[in-house]
Amino acid sequence: MNAYIFPGQGSQFKGMGKDLYERSDLAKEYFAKADQILGFDISAIMFEGTDDDLRQTKVTQPAVFIHSVVSALLIDGFKPDMVAGHSLGEFSALVANKTMTFEEALRLVSIRALAMQKACEAVPSTMAAVLKYESEEQVATICSSITDEIVVPANYNCPGQLVISGSLKGIDIAMEKLTAAGVRRVLKLQVGGAFHSPLMEPAREELAAGIDKAHFSIPICPIYQNYTAKAATDPAVIKANLIAQLTAPVLWSQSVRNMIADGANAFYEVGPGNVLQGLVAKIDSTVATSKG
Repeated sequence: MNAYIFPGQGSQFKGMGKDLYERSDLAKEYFAKADQILGFDISAIMFEGTDDDLRQTKVTQPAVFIHSVVSALLIDGFKPDMVAGHSLGEFSALVANKTMTFEEALRLVSIRALAMQKACEAVPSTMAAVLKYESEEQVATICSSITDEIVVPANYNCPGQLVISGSLKGIDIAMEKLTAAGVRRVLKLQVGGAFHSPLMEPAREELAAGIDKAHFSIPICPIYQNYTAKAATDPAVIKANLIAQLTAPVLWSQSVRNMIADGANAFYEVGPGNVLQGLVAKIDSTVATSKG
C-alpha cells in the first residue's frame, strides 16, 4: 500500500516552487489562486525571497503548503492508500485525500500561521532537538521536572530524535539538565517559537474558530493524524484532532509505525525537502521511501 507523507515548517528553501511553476500551467493556476487568497504575492517571495523572508511564519507555512499540494497535483495517477503530514503537513495531506479543497485549506493555513506568529511574539520561546538520549521517558521526565517554566516534548520524530518546546528559560534549563543526565547532543533550533506546546494556546483558539466554520468532506483514504497517530476518516474527528495538534506533541514515529502495521510498504514524500524520508527509514528500514 502507498503512503504519501507531507512535510511541515522548516522544509522551505530559496527559490522553492519555481520549477513547478515553469513546467505546468496547472501550477501557474494554483500559485495565482494562492496569491489571491492570501492577499500578497507569495509566489514572488517563494521564487525570489531571501532566507529571512521565508523564515517568517506567516510566509513559511503557506509556502510549504502550496509547494506540497501543487507537487501532489503534478503526480501522474496520484492515488494514495493513506496519508499523513508532519505538523503543518497535515493540511497538505487533507487536500491530498480530498477532505478539504485547496482554497479552504490555504485559508486555514493562513489563519494558523498568523495566529502562531502572534503567540510567538507574545511570549519569547523556542525549541531544541534532543539526540542520542537513553529513552523518550527520560526526556519527558526531565521536562516535567521543570515546574516553574513551560517545557514539553513536542515532536517524536524517530528513534533517537525528539524535539522539546517551551519558554526560552525553560529550554535552557532543560538543555542543562539533559546534558547533565548524559544526553550526548542537545541543539537549540532556529525557530520562531514554542510550537506544539501550551504556549500556542491563543493560536489554537483562533484556529479552532476557523476550523469550526470550514467544510470537511469524507476523505478518499485515511489520514494518520499527529495528535493520535491513528487513522481517521470521520470529518468531525479530523477537525478535533487538527485543533488539538497545535498544543500537543507530533506523534510522527507512532504514526509511521501504525501506517506500516496497517499495510503501508512504500512511503512517498511530497513537497519540499526529503527530511521525512530519512525519518521513516530510521523508524523502519525495511519499507521503501522516495520522493513523490
